[in-house]
Amino acid sequence: MTSMATLSQPGSLRWSTQRDGTAIAIAAGSWTITHVVALAPLIDKAAAALRSSSVVVDLGGVGAIDTFGACLLNRLIAGPRPTGLSVSVKAIPDRYRALLDMVSQADGRQAVPPLRSQQLAWIEALGRGVVGVWDGLLVFFAMLGAVAAALGRVVLHPRRFRLTSTVQQLDRVGFQAIPIIVLITLLIGAIIAQQGIFNFRKFGAESYVVDLVGILVLRELGVLVVAIMVAGRSGSSYTAELGSMTMREEIDALRTMGLDPVEVLILPRIVALVLALPILAFIGAMAALTGGGLVTWFYGGTSPIVFLAQLRDAVSVTHLEVGLLKAPFMALVIGVVACAEGLRVKGSAEALGLRTTASVVESIFLVIVLDGVFAMIFAAIGM
Repeated sequence: MTSMATLSQPGSLRWSTQRDGTAIAIAAGSWTITHVVALAPLIDKAAAALRSSSVVVDLGGVGAIDTFGACLLNRLIAGPRPTGLSVSVKAIPDRYRALLDMVSQADGRQAVPPLRSQQLAWIEALGRGVVGVWDGLLVFFAMLGAVAAALGRVVLHPRRFRLTSTVQQLDRVGFQAIPIIVLITLLIGAIIAQQGIFNFRKFGAESYVVDLVGILVLRELGVLVVAIMVAGRSGSSYTAELGSMTMREEIDALRTMGLDPVEVLILPRIVALVLALPILAFIGAMAALTGGGLVTWFYGGTSPIVFLAQLRDAVSVTHLEVGLLKAPFMALVIGVVACAEGLRVKGSAEALGLRTTASVVESIFLVIVLDGVFAMIFAAIGM
């Protein structure tokens, strides 16, 4: 049994030579960070003195060792050495074998040539990006399935639906968003009309500005701008709220109480978003048409009565239907992405910020892709 004196005395490294020329390095004592001043010079001198063709490191006399000591010994065993020199180890105490193996493996992982890592960095980044996209899709569809299952349970048992929470979320994401939606879409409609007047005037086609504003706003731009604003305003809010609850283990607490977080927290938010976005899209489209009408009145000399008459001839209810049909699907995508990213937060403020950013970026990207898909579908069916 190792004595207390052996455990407390600093480590030592003695050298001897066998008849066949093999050098024996005998380690003894305590190889811990407490004796750093005495141990580091021993390894430096040993590395400089390796001149034999074969070296055996005897660890049988080591009384205590920690990670620092294991790293020092590993420098002697597996560190840089002259060409042709072989180093072996014997008499490793069983209680320290796992630590020495772990340190040896860690040093082996760090020994990857940095030049090769730099050369292959872009391949690694590409691979991680592909895996990240795939993981994101799996999380998205998993959340979509969980929401569908929760909705099915609510339909079968209507009393489980949280109406109060849904109304509160509808007020937050819907009615409280009306002022900013009206302001932004009013300005966008005005800008489209102004640019149309200045450019169409060169060809004497100012009257077509009304057609441009009406069709573009009702079919595409109105709902798209509103969806992007909702993704930045409400989607980021959803992610931050659920992420904070995840960090504080409130989600786990709900599960412990036998409640489904999807049914309690996520379903009311998504239902409110699906109901609110078509209303906001309609209000935004009307505000954009108003902005376009004001600009054509002041810049183009077209009175509001003439503007409305030309707008009635240029657009139909179909254009409005095309825009509003997209809104619920865009709202569903925004809600599912935002809630899924919120539940992926892992315990730090940095992770919360990253997931919130990812939520907004993914939502906007998917909304634009979804708009393009709908554009092709409506073009194929003649709408």
